[in-house]
Amino acid sequence: MTGTSPSPGPGSLTTTQRRLGRDWRLAALFLTPTAVLVSALVLVPIVQSAVTSTTERHGQESVFVGLGNYLSLAGDDQFRTGVVNSFVFTAYAEIFKVVLGLAAALLLHRQRRGRAVLTGLLLVPWVVPTVVTAFSWRALLDPIFGSVNTLLTASGIGPLLADVHLIDSWPAGWLSDTSLAMPSVILVNVWKGVPFFAVCFLAGLKAIPADLYEAASIDGASPWRRFVHVTLPGLRHVITVTVTLSSIWTFNNFDLIWLLTQGGPGDVTAPYVLVAYSKAILQLQYGAGAAVTLVMLPVIGALVFVLVRLLRQEAGTKPRRRIRMPEWAGTVRTALPWIVTAAFTGLLAWASPEIFWKAAVVLGVILLIAVAVGKAVSVLNSRGGRRASSLVANLGSGVALAGLLAFVLSPLYWIAVTAFKSEGQVVMRANDLWPTPWTLEQFSALFTNQPFGRWYLNTVLVSAASTAVALICAALAGYALARLRFRGAQGFTVTVLLTYVMPGALLFIPLYQLLIGWRLTDSLWSLVLTYPTFTIPFATWLLTGYFASIPIELEEAALVDGSTRIQAFRRVVLPLAKPGLLAVALFTLTNAWNEFLFAFVFITKDEYKTLPVGMQSMIAGDVVPQGQLAAASLLVSIPVVIMYAFGQRFLTEGLTAGAVKG
Repeated sequence: MTGTSPSPGPGSLTTTQRRLGRDWRLAALFLTPTAVLVSALVLVPIVQSAVTSTTERHGQESVFVGLGNYLSLAGDDQFRTGVVNSFVFTAYAEIFKVVLGLAAALLLHRQRRGRAVLTGLLLVPWVVPTVVTAFSWRALLDPIFGSVNTLLTASGIGPLLADVHLIDSWPAGWLSDTSLAMPSVILVNVWKGVPFFAVCFLAGLKAIPADLYEAASIDGASPWRRFVHVTLPGLRHVITVTVTLSSIWTFNNFDLIWLLTQGGPGDVTAPYVLVAYSKAILQLQYGAGAAVTLVMLPVIGALVFVLVRLLRQEAGTKPRRRIRMPEWAGTVRTALPWIVTAAFTGLLAWASPEIFWKAAVVLGVILLIAVAVGKAVSVLNSRGGRRASSLVANLGSGVALAGLLAFVLSPLYWIAVTAFKSEGQVVMRANDLWPTPWTLEQFSALFTNQPFGRWYLNTVLVSAASTAVALICAALAGYALARLRFRGAQGFTVTVLLTYVMPGALLFIPLYQLLIGWRLTDSLWSLVLTYPTFTIPFATWLLTGYFASIPIELEEAALVDGSTRIQAFRRVVLPLAKPGLLAVALFTLTNAWNEFLFAFVFITKDEYKTLPVGMQSMIAGDVVPQGQLAAASLLVSIPVVIMYAFGQRFLTEGLTAGAVKG
């Protein structure tokens, strides 16, 4: 991903330049901040975690036990349950996110008016903090006061589900029933993840040439055949990259599950990350907790390897010379995805039969409806009724889009109206859908009963500091990787990408030990120092692609006019990279604003808590102040939504130039 600027002749280069690259001095200067932080906060902690996993704590001392912690996991029922839960949670969530995200992208792609507004509305669940997602759905799924049970009971659907044994009893305890807790957690993850898939797929649909559809229509292909033979092949790469990246995030999810169920009831929703947290933080067995995270490293490594290969292919890296394979190898290669899918489906059916067949029923209904609509349009087209088929298609799209928006916006609407209810209305379920009268009682109680203002200030300070660090380091490193010529540029780029997708689950234990040694736990500095582990790698990766998209001729003109490389970077490149810088600032600020795991582990004192952790601490046992949490959720979400609303143009331009070309 180095630049294409002309280089002087071989005779003008020194021996060191020929060995290390023409721009190695400037590259070393620009890359040093990122290299130091990434090494100190990602690479070194992973090595330290590997060392820790070979020890066992006895009192105040750690004793070397070799592979003892790993061997003990073979008989650890909690660990086995956590691994199965992680696979089940990831698999079902990704299947539904692909199906619903693709459906949403197709619906938005058909829209000629209001597409930007609809896309913005669809993005809201992805934008709002995870803590807001968790608390809104916890309230909606409450067995007694939740709106889900109320609506299903009033419509008669709830008792019907119990009669056909899709639900054991009614009213349903969605998050407390052992057979419903995992499907409910998957539902919430799907709700939050569908917008990411829809936006990625929508960008992929826009990139498919229109003449392919025209040629297929001329050949008499039905809408279904055009979808199968044009749309899906055109989206193959986007689907693979999106699913791989989302699978890494979902497999290592901690905050959503912890905030919804804390792994319960029992351990039916506890992922392997929660098992590691329990062993390392609650039981103070750092070695056992580190072993839990590292034993899953091959799974994460396989996903990361696939992602890196795909992104390098997308960036135009020249593939290796292909080796002629026998004919039977081609047959095996063609059938391999279907074999893997069948094997994985069988694993899911064995691991969680109840969730499997219920999910299969829901997914089957969705696909049958889609096929039926497509078949109806195809039949009408074949009979020459184009106006009728267009009417059916538009009507079907309108109904489907309305249903999608209702699914997306209903939890957020509930949060908004609950924040303006009195405590009596919240408890008595009076005026559930429209507060009467509207009141600021919950906001007043929030600031009176909780140190919410302090949590807000802490979050602002930590987010701003980590964003500033990420922007400075990423701008320097991104430019060096995109423009400068030096040995090791490709290896450094891959390392940045690897650290970007490296989950916090692998880092929170060694970082916690490191902060204890530095006596920085329970301080904002612990967050300012550790948040760059996920902000700098992403920012560098995005800006590398964006800098590479800026025409190099503009920079060369500045060099010809007598500017130095640093002056050209400051006066020419940085102003042109403003959309990319704003996109990075928006993403890093939002990620720091929403971060939960590190803040939850490193901070225990109220005066240093950030908003997500502070809101979680408002729940005392079974006492849930729904009105105050709704008010807090609204105040937490509004700044993020406003930033995305005003920065949507820069975000789209920055991601298009950075993520796609990077």
